Amino acid sequence: MDEVLNYLESLPEPQRSTLSKLREDLLALVPGASEGFSYSMPAVMLNGKAVAGYFAFKNHLGYFPHSSLVTPKLAQELSGYKVSKGGFQFPHDHQLPHSLIEKLVAVRLSVLKEQYPSLFV
Repeated sequence: MDEVLNYLESLPEPQRSTLSKLREDLLALVPGASEGFSYSMPAVMLNGKAVAGYFAFKNHLGYFPHSSLVTPKLAQELSGYKVSKGGFQFPHDHQLPHSLIEKLVAVRLSVLKEQYPSLFV
């Protein structure tokens, strides 16, 4: 967690506040979550598996569900973003809607539940 907070504190505004709010939303939506780094980016984890990662780039922010199965299932909701199989981009000063984060987390948790049912016992 200290590493994640250090990462966020190292960012300039508005990246810091945008990703800090995303982090808060993710932690609230994943009971029992922990934080760490996965693929060199901050991530919210559940029982050692990444639920969502995020990162600040020079020209955008990125959200990464750590599964190529998530973004295709939410294609309509993500239509306003630059999307790849691994995630999507959004502007530095754009707070993601809480309803979108809820859907992203719900899809990722359902994928994890299918792949690793023992995580949810």
